[in-house]
Amino acid sequence: MAVSGGFQTTCELLAQTENEAAVAILIPALDSPEPSIQEGALRSLLLRRSLAGQREILRRLHTIDDGWKSIIEEHRASMSHALRDAVLDPSPQLCANGCQAILWFREYDLLPALVNAVEDEANPNAALAAATLLDLADLFYSELSGEGPWRQRRDPELLRERMTSCLEGSVGRFRRHQRAAIIEAFLMLAAHGNPALRRILLDPLDSSYLPLVDVLTHSLRPGVQRLILDFLDDPHAPSSTLALIAHRGDLPFIERLLHRIGAAPKTTVRHNLARVGSIAWLRDPRTLLDSLEEDYQQAVVHLVQASSMNRLEAFAVIAYLAVQGKAAGRRAAVAALREYHGVEANKLALKALEDDDEEVQALAIRQLRDRGIPGAISILIDALAAASAAVRDAARECLTEFAFPRFLATFDMLDEEVRGTTAMLVRKIDPNTVPLLREEFKSPSRRRRIRAVQMAAAIQCVGELHEEILESMLDGDHLVRLEAARALGQSDSPEACAALREAEDDRSLTVREAAASSLDRIARRSPELGLLTGAGAPQEPPHA
Repeated sequence: MAVSGGFQTTCELLAQTENEAAVAILIPALDSPEPSIQEGALRSLLLRRSLAGQREILRRLHTIDDGWKSIIEEHRASMSHALRDAVLDPSPQLCANGCQAILWFREYDLLPALVNAVEDEANPNAALAAATLLDLADLFYSELSGEGPWRQRRDPELLRERMTSCLEGSVGRFRRHQRAAIIEAFLMLAAHGNPALRRILLDPLDSSYLPLVDVLTHSLRPGVQRLILDFLDDPHAPSSTLALIAHRGDLPFIERLLHRIGAAPKTTVRHNLARVGSIAWLRDPRTLLDSLEEDYQQAVVHLVQASSMNRLEAFAVIAYLAVQGKAAGRRAAVAALREYHGVEANKLALKALEDDDEEVQALAIRQLRDRGIPGAISILIDALAAASAAVRDAARECLTEFAFPRFLATFDMLDEEVRGTTAMLVRKIDPNTVPLLREEFKSPSRRRRIRAVQMAAAIQCVGELHEEILESMLDGDHLVRLEAARALGQSDSPEACAALREAEDDRSLTVREAAASSLDRIARRSPELGLLTGAGAPQEPPHA
């Protein structure tokens, strides 16, 4: 039935009166069969902030519906005292309801009450309080790390400091209470630079040392695993923490470790990894490696390379990932092969040339010459015709002695045969050969212009530099005209033949002879063009 306005007025009066007898009236109304009467009594008790009333509300917490929950949520700030008492109450149900409310309200200020409940040897609900303590620390960690919304109005770091300080004191009393939950909650919230934590880690004789190390070794809680990995960024990390990192083999921790290492480990991380000798889960890693995402496989390579683990064991991991890894893993593994030499490493490098990933191929290409692999030059030259730009670029990087600038600098020191062989390689390897050579024709230096014409002939790109060589036929220096006349012997164009015919009247004898010789070469190669220009082979004298 509907609740009358008179009852509502009564509830308001009972909520405001200073007479504590009002509480005795309101508590039975909590159990009324009429929901509206229940909610009216609930609101009045919460508004009165009566400890006895709140205690009764907590007794019923495990039976409430969503309507009650929303009303209690509105007045959550006033229930701290009742929650503290409930946690310490010997009644299992009241204690359970109080613990549930602490987590529901995220009452981080009640952490000391939970610590007291956990430490109390006579408390029959100590185990429940311990579980609640851990869950509360987990909730705080998730908010602090950004995984959940920050619901507090206070400075999170200041609150963290207060909670950590409370747990730190309890850790110091571990010899008396022997509660591992206290240590685990402490490790969830402590920073890696916490003085008490570092003191324990550096003192194996401390009563908290072994249980603390045990929690660090086995806890699956993200806050604890975060703490362990934070030591990787500590330039003075205790050796015991690095041993833990190498010892843990559970997949969630391994993935967090590899995420922390990343694609480019920081200097401090590499320094600490170098202090790690044997890594337990890498002794037989194949199944685990196959299950990792490619970014994590990449990080495995960085871990192996940075660590001081046995190099044969490290090579086994690299070799497996180079062939069986996912794309990023294969790339990192093949890149790491640079540090390994010998037959097996060379085989892996050659096998990587056939990989489906062009970046893997490019990484392998860059190693061939340093490995002294027979036929490396031929492989590199063939790679210049690859469909992948990355592979072509890698091949060119390995053939720098055939780059045009170097060829230009050494051209005058090469004999005729070497010039020809090298020139063809340069043209094939360096795509800038013709453009750079074209610039040489513009030089004011006679020596450079002469060399430009000679190089054009050696590289056999007279056709592409046709205009420049025709202009060289008009050069004021007869030596430039001489080399141009010789070079035009490679051309089959009518313009070249015409220029050579004019050069037969050049004032320089050597130019005239070179022009005649080139015309003869053209005629022998192209008889039709020779007849058109009047050039041809010398006729034999008639028989007597």
